[in-house]
Amino acid sequence: MRKRVELVVNPYSTGVTGDRVSAVEGALCEHVDVSTSFTEHRGHATDLVQATDADAIVVFSGDGTYNEALNGTTSLPFGFLPGGGTSVFARAIGLPRDPVEAARAVGLALVEGRSRRISLGRVNGRRFCFSAGIGFDAEAVRRLDKLGRKPSGERPGDVQFAWTFARMLLERRGAWPPQIDSDLLGRVAFVMVANGNPYSYAGSFPLRLMPDAEFELGFDVLAPSRVRRRDIPSFISYVARGKGKVLDRGVQILHDLDRLEVRCDRPLPLQVDGEDLGDVDAAVFEAERDAVSVLV
Repeated sequence: MRKRVELVVNPYSTGVTGDRVSAVEGALCEHVDVSTSFTEHRGHATDLVQATDADAIVVFSGDGTYNEALNGTTSLPFGFLPGGGTSVFARAIGLPRDPVEAARAVGLALVEGRSRRISLGRVNGRRFCFSAGIGFDAEAVRRLDKLGRKPSGERPGDVQFAWTFARMLLERRGAWPPQIDSDLLGRVAFVMVANGNPYSYAGSFPLRLMPDAEFELGFDVLAPSRVRRRDIPSFISYVARGKGKVLDRGVQILHDLDRLEVRCDRPLPLQVDGEDLGDVDAAVFEAERDAVSVLV
């Protein structure tokens, strides 16, 4: 008996079109039966996943909808097709960048029983696939969201994100003072958490902020005690090279953690997988080890 997958599609994702949805369905149908559902609002993917009785879930979208789907259940195997502007998670676990090729690979993996057990992160109860952060990167995500979408539904791409990053550096003149407190880290300027490697991409270029992070382990953390103007060149160089070395004595990189609690001097933005979760004055990061099977 052929297996059946629930194909969850975000029609507003950058790389999703009607023709591509049809092509993805055709590629999956070479190996499995397919039922397709389209998300209609934020959080809908979570509801669709919770309601399915399929043998597996395949998500054709960007990272935000991946995140919603994984917050619905982890009892079924998942496949992830790149439909966003960056689609960090699908690329990081080794799937082709072409969604049709990825669909063909995922369908065959389900038939042949090939999957990879990975961990997920969790912050204040919300799961994340590949990254989370308080402060710097979360502020960049928020600024990017404020730019809105094109009429086609496309979000600003990597170039706009890089420009947003640069503007933040220029506006603050490289000054990020300590504003977060943690028993494990002490006083730090911001916190970036990686569930895997790379942390993100700039076009085809991987940003390996925490290159020792692995999806099968706990999470890794990068946290500078402060960022001064003179630190910016070395920070940018580190992001570009990803050699796994601390920038100076004021930067901590912690590996394979299960739990981290932080407290903010004032409410700061929190992001998970590139989605703005609003301001928080405290956060608890946790590793959910061996959490989900991913079709690869």
